[in-house]
Amino acid sequence: MVRIVALGGTVNDNSMTETALRFAARHAESRGAEIKVFGGDYLRHLPHYGGPGHATGDAVELIDAVREADGLLIAAPGYHGTISGVVKNALDFMEDLASDRRPYLHARAVGLIATAGGEQASMGTLTTLRAITHALRGWPTPMGATITSRPDLFSAEGDCLDEKTRAQLELVGEQVVMGARSLSLGAGSDS
Repeated sequence: MVRIVALGGTVNDNSMTETALRFAARHAESRGAEIKVFGGDYLRHLPHYGGPGHATGDAVELIDAVREADGLLIAAPGYHGTISGVVKNALDFMEDLASDRRPYLHARAVGLIATAGGEQASMGTLTTLRAITHALRGWPTPMGATITSRPDLFSAEGDCLDEKTRAQLELVGEQVVMGARSLSLGAGSDS
């Protein structure tokens, strides 16, 4: 079984970003992955990376989960053309993996989800997430979901009601599991 860390959301309860993340995570789980979610509530309580409280229990929990993960799902809202501060702060904590046997996100598949009020903002956010993933030595999945936020995309239970959005999220969830399995079998996990 592959282990996937799902990370993302906003400071708002029941955010569309976190709903999309959890939907993709459920699909990855249906493909045989074990999922650990770090949603918006968790992210908003993380201390600022490098500041006082940097090595608190919450941050250690995230780092240890990523350290053991075979892949990640990352979802970020598009704020003013880029990712939100809480998601960026959580990703900054990956620096604590720099001296590991598998530094940063090395040999890990990373599925990406960007949500925003418009297509241009979601594409810009996805591009930023891909650049960060590459900088952290991760392997972005071929499919990255770009979701234009609308109030009718998800039911109250978190089911995706839009066919195009559903297809994107399911493919991201499927590809992160496929990538994680492939990378865990290859030489990349032994480097």
